Amino acid sequence: MGVYMEGIALSDEDGAILALESGSVAGHTCKVVLIGPGAPSAGLLAAAIERRLPAVPALTRRLAGPAERPVWVDDDRFDIGAHVAAADAAPCDDAALRTEVARLFAERLDRSRPLWRLDVVARPGGRAALVWRVHHALADGTVAMHFADAVLWDDDRDAPAPRRPTPPAHDGGRHVRLAAFVRHEVELAPSPSPFDGTIGHEREVAFAAAPLRALHDAARQLAGATVNDAVLTAVAGGLRAWIQHRHGHLGRVRVKVPVSLHHPGDGEGNRDSFFTLELPLGEPDAVGRLTAVRAATAERKACHDAETLDVLMRDLARVSPQLERFCRRVEASPRTFALNVSNVPGPARRVSVLGAPVEAAYSLAEIGERHALRVAVVSLGGQLNFGFCADPAIVGDLELLARGAEAEANTLLAAAR
Repeated sequence: MGVYMEGIALSDEDGAILALESGSVAGHTCKVVLIGPGAPSAGLLAAAIERRLPAVPALTRRLAGPAERPVWVDDDRFDIGAHVAAADAAPCDDAALRTEVARLFAERLDRSRPLWRLDVVARPGGRAALVWRVHHALADGTVAMHFADAVLWDDDRDAPAPRRPTPPAHDGGRHVRLAAFVRHEVELAPSPSPFDGTIGHEREVAFAAAPLRALHDAARQLAGATVNDAVLTAVAGGLRAWIQHRHGHLGRVRVKVPVSLHHPGDGEGNRDSFFTLELPLGEPDAVGRLTAVRAATAERKACHDAETLDVLMRDLARVSPQLERFCRRVEASPRTFALNVSNVPGPARRVSVLGAPVEAAYSLAEIGERHALRVAVVSLGGQLNFGFCADPAIVGDLELLARGAEAEANTLLAAAR
């Protein structure tokens, strides 16, 4: 980021994400943190976070300047009470909590203040849920977890380091890499996406979970696969069950898989790329689906598709901004991908908030125009947590999809025993 108009200019990535906000797209991400017995009040939590905010100056900056080229400036009227507050809801059981999270997620963040808010939702037995919305223009998934380490968890000794991407091959192999990239990524689905529609304002959310270490070991044993491959396979299993229930036939579904390009010292904001692949919904066996996913992701990693795309788009932006914008539009088409599935590592240890244990933490990401479903996965304390966000008018039966993903993970675990 650079300095512009007495503020900090948004990076190209952050500006592009801010521009996606519309009448139906809110543009923020969300962490849903389940706190066990002894959960702190909103007042105590606000005071604790305010004491730690100097370590994260990005959380006290707001947008200013012209709409077409805004900048981040320090908010000299910052009020922690406008950012951390108790939600206006009775203690929520699991079903009521999903409804309350969906309601809060659909609300817009106040553009006149720093773009984040944390609502404390009471749960029975002295427990609570922290519904923490952070605008995606302020932080991607990796940076949002660093924010949590800095201002929320009691102990940040074991903060996860940003993922280091594998460097692409030297320039001598550039043509080979581009050829592989075109073969893998420049492919349009032959049939419409089941999540392609005009999205509205309402949201529905659902959650699922799986044991991280056990699923990691099962994936490696069954197919030499990674835990990320197992995550995509679990999503494939959920989609397979959901599509058969809703549509009666499977069709083809391509997913977009973000890849973090953050390096230590990058600072805040967004720094990622992605690759796409078709989920093997037609394969009837869960282990067969895992094997197919593993083969597809291994090929894309070996060819450095995500890094090649990042370099290609930056080159196009310099040489022909008009062509770069056209490619971005093609890249965002529902025929290029049906839904986005992200996976961000959180602390491997158990964490707490003001002495109260964190039972789980889920991530939710905003859907997009003509992409009415999104899946975000985050790990914490040895558990993989899946967050599903959708427009209920287009998707519906979201709990069926979440339960199908859990069932797929359990099938892989059983197959490895």
